[in-house]
This record gives sequence, structure tokens and C-alpha cells, in this order.
Amino acid sequence: MKLAQVVGTVVSTINHPAFDNRTLLLCDLLDPSGRPSGGYLIAVDSVGAGAGETVLLLDEGNGARQVLRAPGAPIRTIVVGIVDAVVEGPARTGLFVEAPIAHPAAGTRPGRRR
Repeated sequence: MKLAQVVGTVVSTINHPAFDNRTLLLCDLLDPSGRPSGGYLIAVDSVGAGAGETVLLLDEGNGARQVLRAPGAPIRTIVVGIVDAVVEGPARTGLFVEAPIAHPAAGTRPGRRR
């Protein structure tokens, strides 16, 4: 799995039928601290993520197709979660430093619980 920030959508008017009625998101990859790590992925949205949100990507075709219940689809990467925070620190000591992830203004997306 990978951390990423949604930076936009990808619009495709001619595509494989597996992409019909699915939102494609352009996602910049992040390091564990939430800083850009270079590179990007285009992912199918399964959670209703929006621009500016930090997301969890599943970048493994078979797993992505299982989540979507689309075994023959040409899909590799899918958004499987919206990240609230990343906790970093040595696992052995139990000392953690929480790195909050910036989110768009609260209330901009009706129906979402934070």
C-alpha cells in the first residue's frame, strides 16, 4: 500500500467498460511524513475521496480487482481509504510522534464523518 495526495481527476471519454461510472483520481505519492516522494499514480476511487485529501492506495492489480469485484478488469490501483493521521516512531519503544495530515475545510463534503 502507498500514501498519496489527491491532486485532481482524470477524464477519459473513450475507455474500457470497466472504467464506466468510476472516478479516476490523479494521486501524488507521499513519504510516511506526508511530504511528496516523487511520482504519481492514477487510481480508481472506491471511497469518495476528493482533491487535497491524503489517501491510502492499494497498488496491486489482483487485490484492486477483488475490492471492486471486477476479476477481468484492467485495473491496478485503487483508493481504499482516506487518511486522518500517520503515526511515526520506533515500534519497539512505543514512543510515537503523530504527523497530522492536512484536510480540506470541514463541512465541504456532505455526508462524510470525520
